This record gives sequence, C-alpha cells and structure tokens, in this order.
Amino acid sequence: MVLGLIERGDVLVAIVVFVITFAVSIGAISFILVKLPASYFQSSHNHEFLADKKPAVRGAGLIGKNLLGAVLVLLGIVMSVPGVPGQGVLTILLGIMLLDIPGKRRLEQKILSQPKVLEKINGLRRKFSKQPLVLD
Repeated sequence: MVLGLIERGDVLVAIVVFVITFAVSIGAISFILVKLPASYFQSSHNHEFLADKKPAVRGAGLIGKNLLGAVLVLLGIVMSVPGVPGQGVLTILLGIMLLDIPGKRRLEQKILSQPKVLEKINGLRRKFSKQPLVLD
C-alpha cells in the first residue's frame, strides 16, 4: 500500500516538473525571440558585447555569456530527445547565439534556413506585432 502511494507521488512530481519546465522554457525562448531586432541575423548587425565597459567587466561578461550559451546548447540537445519537455532546436539556436565560436553565423543560418524553424519564430513575432527576422 505505501509503495503504491510513493509511486503515485513520484509520477505526480514528474508530471508537475514536466509541465513547469515546458512552460518556463517556452516562455523564456519566446520572450528572447520576440525581443530580437529583425536584423539580428544579418551580417551588418552590430554584435559587440559590452564594448563600452572596462576590460575586466567585459571579460567576465564574455565568460558568463559563453558559459550560458554552452549550457543552453546542452539543454537544447537534451530537449531534442523525445519525451523531454521544451523547444530543443530553438534552445540550441539561443545557445549558439551566445557563444563566441568560429563558424557561429554559419550555424545560426543553417538552423534558421529550416523553413519550419523560421516559420515558427516569425509566426511568434507576428503575434506580438514584431517584424519578421531578416536573413542574409
């Protein structure tokens, strides 16, 4: 009897965690994608990070930004597994956007060149009266 209650409680906790993580990941990703300037993925867009700050602040910011980017890429990979809540491909895209790696723009363009991905992002932006993303 006690074992049955524990199992039901574990299932309930797993369901609650699933729903919360799904909602939080969708909300955070949506917020960021809506706030991006429409020209963000064009080569002419300025991507300097903390350029006007002191070198120590800029260095710490760059390290933090890259660590967060790596975590988001890893979480996106996990979210791409069936049964795991969240938007895997979009989370990977956000992680790549934060990373300072060679070939970053190529990776972003490759992800965004998938019609379903760009269509979802621009559909979301339309709901919030934002211009669609413009690619090179």
